[in-house]
Amino acid sequence: MTATPVPRQPTPQSDSGSSSAAGTTPVFALKDLVSRLYRDQNKIQDLLSSLSFALRSLKNLNQFLELTPLIASRVTDADGGALVMFRPNGQIRMERLHCQDGDRCQDIRAAIESAARHIIETTPSQTGQNIANTDLMSELDHQVMAMLDTEVQLFGTPILVNNTERGRLYIFSRDSNYAWTDTRQKLVRLVADQTAVAIENDELNAELRKKERLDRELEIGAEIQLQLLPRHCPDIGGIDMAARCKNASRVGGDYYDFIPANYDQIRVRTLEQSRWSIAIGDVMGKGVPAGLIMTMLRGMLRAEVLNRHSPARILQHLNHVMYSDLENSNRFVTLFYSEYDPKTRQLSFSNAAHNPPLLWQAATQTLHRLDTEGMLIGLDMDTQYEDGQVQLAPGDMVVYYTDGFTDAANQKGGRFDEENLVEAIRHSCEHHYTAQETLDYLFNQVQQFVGMSRHNEDDMTLVVLHVQADGSLESDKKHPE
Repeated sequence: MTATPVPRQPTPQSDSGSSSAAGTTPVFALKDLVSRLYRDQNKIQDLLSSLSFALRSLKNLNQFLELTPLIASRVTDADGGALVMFRPNGQIRMERLHCQDGDRCQDIRAAIESAARHIIETTPSQTGQNIANTDLMSELDHQVMAMLDTEVQLFGTPILVNNTERGRLYIFSRDSNYAWTDTRQKLVRLVADQTAVAIENDELNAELRKKERLDRELEIGAEIQLQLLPRHCPDIGGIDMAARCKNASRVGGDYYDFIPANYDQIRVRTLEQSRWSIAIGDVMGKGVPAGLIMTMLRGMLRAEVLNRHSPARILQHLNHVMYSDLENSNRFVTLFYSEYDPKTRQLSFSNAAHNPPLLWQAATQTLHRLDTEGMLIGLDMDTQYEDGQVQLAPGDMVVYYTDGFTDAANQKGGRFDEENLVEAIRHSCEHHYTAQETLDYLFNQVQQFVGMSRHNEDDMTLVVLHVQADGSLESDKKHPE
């Protein structure tokens, strides 16, 4: 409803008042009129300035709403005002009521509350926002006027927030000579607009506080997830290792882990001749949901490893356990699981549809994919997984990676893809890079490809395993970043 006076024919009144007082000349009467208009103008300016100051300084919306009907009634020389708010639950509530004479406000309160009940009872299915967007506000004005004496001059204007009526500001006078001039209407609308700004600011501040709480929770989640990833690569006899996980957001869905094969090895980091499990996985999606599933995957995989089953059996058990949870979340997991025995240099593995790690065989100067048949974890309860084995030799290198690495795109839409990764690995192996040097080189290559100023859109993880020719360890290059 547009801001118009509630229909009632008031007695016309000139803004200038009477021409002169008894016994005074027209000149003195004119001077008195100019002086009074000047005082009125200063009063209005002072009141509106006070309202603007309150808008800037008051942090509590309720404190500002206390001023709304008061200021509006004073700048218009009216008897009082009422602020009506529309709630999201469909309620219409009189928020504030101001009256110069408190004893004469009860009829205003009763009329507004009765009209609000009538609107709610006759439109029970409406929400507060739907009510504000219909002609029901005209009906509210009509109901209020019907319950007031004919002597009350009433004016109502909407409080609009983002083009949605969130309330109404009513100003009233019992003076039979009072008239709602254009100037008075504009002043009331100005107060209503200031009120709308205060409401919008309060909602924006509430959203900001909510976002700050969420950001803090994400920070905590990121810290916990970082702590769950290995802080160091284990010391494995004859193996040089390096690893890094680079999340696209604070909480990611990529996963890698180094797991000792026996319970009594969990608290010991340097066990050179013991078997170790090396796993890398990727939860479809990213952010908090993927991070939660990754955390669940880590705990379940570590429990399965301690049962000392074969890699294929471990993936099968993991799929059975996680199937119902992943099905309900409409998310799936790719996982490559392997076990390395430093005594025999044998790497046993099984793959659940993850990007196959790339094996560089130094003796033949060739690259091979380490892969077996198997579907995503969480896709099919009855999926069967296969075991695979490969004999490693001095100089061989295995690079585990997630699809965020090969899917990294540049500004033209081109992807880094596996071909570029193969060439980068070949270059590092031909130049006899260490595991850490290889990892750094691969990350630098993909960053140059996408552009130094671009941020990765997906999580990227690399684990590099390099078999040493002399069986020595390079412990200073074993810290994942």
